[in-house]
Formats: sequence, C-alpha cells, structure tokens
Amino acid sequence: MKKTITLEAIDPVEIYGAGNRILEEFCSYFPGLRVIARGNELILEGDQAQIEEFQIRFAELIDRRHRKMNLTAYDVEDIFDGETSPDRFRLSGDAIIVHSTEGKAIKARNKTQQEMVKAYFNNDLVFAVGPAGTGKTYVAIALAVRALKNREVKRIILTRPAVEAGERLGFLPGDLKDKLDPYLQPLYDALGDMIPSRRLQEFIADGTIQIAPLAYMRGRTLDRACVILDEAQNTNTGQLKMFLTRMGANAKFIVTGDASQIDLPRKEDSGLMRSINMLKGIKGIAAIFFGSEDIVRHPLVTKIVKAFDRKEQEES
Repeated sequence: MKKTITLEAIDPVEIYGAGNRILEEFCSYFPGLRVIARGNELILEGDQAQIEEFQIRFAELIDRRHRKMNLTAYDVEDIFDGETSPDRFRLSGDAIIVHSTEGKAIKARNKTQQEMVKAYFNNDLVFAVGPAGTGKTYVAIALAVRALKNREVKRIILTRPAVEAGERLGFLPGDLKDKLDPYLQPLYDALGDMIPSRRLQEFIADGTIQIAPLAYMRGRTLDRACVILDEAQNTNTGQLKMFLTRMGANAKFIVTGDASQIDLPRKEDSGLMRSINMLKGIKGIAAIFFGSEDIVRHPLVTKIVKAFDRKEQEES
C-alpha cells in the first residue's frame, strides 16, 4: 500500500527536526514502513495497518507541535510509551511500566514485584530486599526509565558501593566511568533493555543518566531525580544515612539489596536491615521483601538459593 501525508500550514522542519532527527526517531517505531520525505509531503509504503497507525501517531506529533514551542525526540517517546497513564498505573501493580527497545511490554512478573511498583507510587523511598534473581533491580530501573520518559524526574542516578575496590576508586585505571563499569554492569544491562543504545549514550554524555559511586555522593542534593542504590547490603549504617540524606525535592529513592550476599569484611557491619528497622513506620518509606519463591531467573536459581540458605541455617 502507498499513502501520502501532506503537511499544511506548518513548516516541515518544525516536525521533522534538524537533519530530520525527529522524523528518523519517529520512523524507528515503524521498521516495516518505507518513509520518504519530500518537502511538505511524506510518502509511506508498506502494510496498511502500519500506515494507519503511522497516520494516527503522526497526527499526535503535529498536535504536540501546536501546543508547545519546539519538538524533541523525547516527544516521540512520549507518544509511543505514554499509554500507561500515571493515575491508572497507581491503582494497578500489573500495568505496563515501560516497553523494551524491542517493543516488549515490561511489567511486574509476580505479586511481590507488583507490591514494589505500588510502593514506588505511594512513597518517596522504597527498600527492596531479597535474594538474587527476584528482579528487584530490574523493576527499579524500569520505574526510573518510566519516570524519566514521563518527565516526572529530570535525571536518573545509579550508585553502587565498589566493595571489591574498597571504594578507593582512584587506584583503578581509566576515568570515573571506566572505574565503575565493572560494578555497574547489571544496571547498564537493564538500561540497555529499555533505552536504545544511541539514546542511552546521549543520556550518559549529557548527565541525564549519571553514574555516581557511593563514595562520591557526599555533599550532593538530588532533586527531581530517581536515584537507585544497588547492592545496599554492602554499605554500613553511616554510608546509608549519608546516601538517604541526599534526597532533594521531588526525588524518588530506591534501595535494593540482598542480605544473604554481604561482601563486607564483617557481615555484621551491614547497615541495610538495621536501617530498615530504624525507619520502620515513617510515612513515605516502604520496605518490600522478596523471597526465593519470587525468583524469575532459571528454575535452578531457586533451588540454588534454597540450598545455600539451608546450609547457612545449619551452620548458624
């Protein structure tokens, strides 16, 4: 099928963007369509259903331009990822959080993940604690990406204690990003599932997504940000207090950890569970606890976790 869309009473550059960047972003959502821009005309060739969907979404893009001064590539993302309204989402933990780069819906996969999603919308600080493979970090990243896409926050900040390096990052080779990459790779992997590679690189370059080692968080005030502290079981009480008191206006903090995988020289120095107990009952703070039954990785992971738990109980 072939269809021509004619732009009327509007400069095509205002819709296509400089160098057709906005148009290219828009067309990336329709890989099966051939789109040719000729002045104020767009020529579409491909499947009828996709052409009809293109026309509907493109009309939304034009409407956005009439309601704001300039379009950005973020407006394109909003049009395609904005079907989950915040009000409806608050009431349903199993709603779609975001879409993956392949168009797959990312949503809570079990009851505890649903509780975590709901807790996020009802609180500004959420602790998510449980064994490996329960998806707590992945859900945290999805919520952060969603908040960024919906303009609820202006940046995402990821932090993780680099225990293996004793947090003496200056002794590691390379720049700050190079020093942290080995410890933050799981977070990069999750981000890469939800944000196209080029866009992710742009976000990191312009500071929209920041990699901030816990050791360097002191003195900062983080407002309009979604801040994720991963592997929090490897922090002591003082470090956690320092981190939590960085919270600024309109910020969301998510702290994830696994109390069974403490890498500190002395396990009793971990401040995660101690801090959760101290903050219990404070309005705006929630703690979600995952169990081995919540593991969403390979079925063997559940059996492995249970086997290690039994051995630790026998030895304690």
